[in-house]
Amino acid sequence: QVQLVESGGGLVQPGGSLRLSCAASGFTLGYYAVGWFRQAPGKEREGVSCISPSGGNTNYADSVKGRFTISRDNAKNTVYLQMNSLKSEDTAVYYCAVGNLLTLRVTSYGSWGQGTQVTVSS
Repeated sequence: QVQLVESGGGLVQPGGSLRLSCAASGFTLGYYAVGWFRQAPGKEREGVSCISPSGGNTNYADSVKGRFTISRDNAKNTVYLQMNSLKSEDTAVYYCAVGNLLTLRVTSYGSWGQGTQVTVSS
């Protein structure tokens, strides 16, 4: 059974950090590009970051450049998103997904996880 499970979300104060994990089961994550996306209430889902199958190439949305870092451990079938200097506008449900292209386009990704809530608030 193909499954992606996100974890690591929670409540954090502005300026704080969180590390999200995306664990895959039922397939080899290392064959695919992986993207992180987020959706805030009343807004469309948007691409945050993505990483190539080998991990050698990454891409970030302008809003998170310099604050977020994506990485992967293919031996653990897991992709991570390190989020530093968090802002209130980062509050959203964060999703991971797999695809065949290194892109932040939502429609380019197939299998999705269930999401993990990130709330940045004092």
